[in-house]
Amino acid sequence: MESTELVELIETARGDAPADLLLTNAQLVNVFTGEIYPTDIAVKRSRVAALGRGYRAGRVIDLGGRYVCPGLIDAHVHIESSLCPPPEFAKAVLVHGVTSVVSDPHEIANVLGLEGIHYMLQEAKYGPISMYVMASSCVPATHMQTAGAYLKYFNLDGLRYNEWVLGLAEVMNYPGVIMADKDVIRKINMYQDMVIDGHAPGVNGQALSAYVAAGIRSDHECTTPEEMIEKLRLGMTIFIREASGARNLHDLLPALTPENAGRVCFCTDDRHPADLIDYGSIDYIIRTAIAAGVDPVTAIRMGTINAATHFRLHDQGVIAPGRRADMVVFSDLYDFRPEMVFRGGRLVAQDGVALVGQGRAEWQPHVHLRSSMNVRWEAVDFTVPAEGARARVIGSIPAQVVTDHLIEDVTVLDGAAVPDPARDLLKIAVVERHRASGNIGKGFIKGIGLKRGAIAGTVAHDHHNLVIIGADDISMYTAAEKVSKMGGGLVAAEGEHVHAALPLPIAGLMSDQPITKVREAIDKLTAAAQSMGAQHEDPFMTMSFMALEVIPKLKLTDVGLVDVEQFKVVDLWAG
Repeated sequence: MESTELVELIETARGDAPADLLLTNAQLVNVFTGEIYPTDIAVKRSRVAALGRGYRAGRVIDLGGRYVCPGLIDAHVHIESSLCPPPEFAKAVLVHGVTSVVSDPHEIANVLGLEGIHYMLQEAKYGPISMYVMASSCVPATHMQTAGAYLKYFNLDGLRYNEWVLGLAEVMNYPGVIMADKDVIRKINMYQDMVIDGHAPGVNGQALSAYVAAGIRSDHECTTPEEMIEKLRLGMTIFIREASGARNLHDLLPALTPENAGRVCFCTDDRHPADLIDYGSIDYIIRTAIAAGVDPVTAIRMGTINAATHFRLHDQGVIAPGRRADMVVFSDLYDFRPEMVFRGGRLVAQDGVALVGQGRAEWQPHVHLRSSMNVRWEAVDFTVPAEGARARVIGSIPAQVVTDHLIEDVTVLDGAAVPDPARDLLKIAVVERHRASGNIGKGFIKGIGLKRGAIAGTVAHDHHNLVIIGADDISMYTAAEKVSKMGGGLVAAEGEHVHAALPLPIAGLMSDQPITKVREAIDKLTAAAQSMGAQHEDPFMTMSFMALEVIPKLKLTDVGLVDVEQFKVVDLWAG
């Protein structure tokens, strides 16, 4: 803040100069003290100047007794999972009261490396919300996949000096941390004076102590109260996640107490357009937590000051003199629904409508990004030669990103193992699409439900190779080929016919269309998949996590089947 701005702020706080904006008759949710009380809020430029009566301003808004809380903060989100670039994502979450997000761009980083991270930072500029970045720590996530880029510790050095970079993003290679892998340790040491976030699903005991001892201070992968409590006891901040594909709020609420609530934040992690538009973001989690019995002020704290404290954003997450005037106005304490959203003292959204644009006259997405679809098609063959009678099978679990590790009898036809839709046994394949290596991982999956046809896409955490799940090879090939011709995207196909498709030309991850158009396309894709028997509410989001080899128990990459608990590639055949 420049000296003249600071002087003006002080003069306004003293009452000697008018505020720019005055919110009168407000019920302030004070996240410092846990109180709710009537007051006026005076704003000068982008800052709160004062709380209390007796102030004057150029613009006065009478809130008529409505509540005001700080702007919401998403503690951990992959913007790419909205299938839209930062400007469209920002407009979608802004109307839900989110004024700041802490993003990890490791989806696009796994495709395009530093080029992708800089793209996200550039597209976030001048937007209606504050988009902070955590430097992607695991590109690729492990050695058991082929990604589009490899970021060593020295590649991440320059990011530390960007004012919008807060620290090191989720360190997913927890075995590397626990076993003190040199490259992982170098990354952690490089960021030791900044925030380092974690990702340690199911890690406990001595292994967890080793992980925390490395300086990792958060986790968003808890799925049980016991796991959450153990990590809290070791000093970790817990981000309770309510994503499109992994919903942990209700499972974890039994671990929440008045004593530990100050160490808990909310995050969306990966959230698809329909959920963002229909239900919201952090506001949805706050609303759901309150409905489940959490004290409203406690829930609001978890969506505001707790995240600001963890990420050292000391001028955000609160409403107080000298702090940023990021504020949310709402009417019902027990049904939290933002009605007015202020960012930096400016009214930016009202009644579900964004009042600001993208911050630039014209937006030309992906114009400087290189192609990300490089498939060696002559090597693509979905045939699985039968080398046994029983196979390791991925067991998909509804509303979770963890999977079961199943052993199942397979159906063999003409010497090849084939899908058996009647038993919900489908084929899954991961085709390497970054380097035209010809790598293809093949296996089987249960729990998806397709009776016919196939679905495919280039959204496949975290390497984002081309993943296909199908009831027959022809449908799988049709879907995969269509994805490639679009330059990346999502497809539902049956036989040689494509039922629905969504092009994602930005790194094979994001659309260049408005989020409402993306949502329409996703609805058509989901309807097509469900018409073919898919059981999941969002089968494409579910599919995208079946290739993520850092979340238990069994996953598939282009290298092959990965037993995550053993952290190694295992044979498809179990005997």
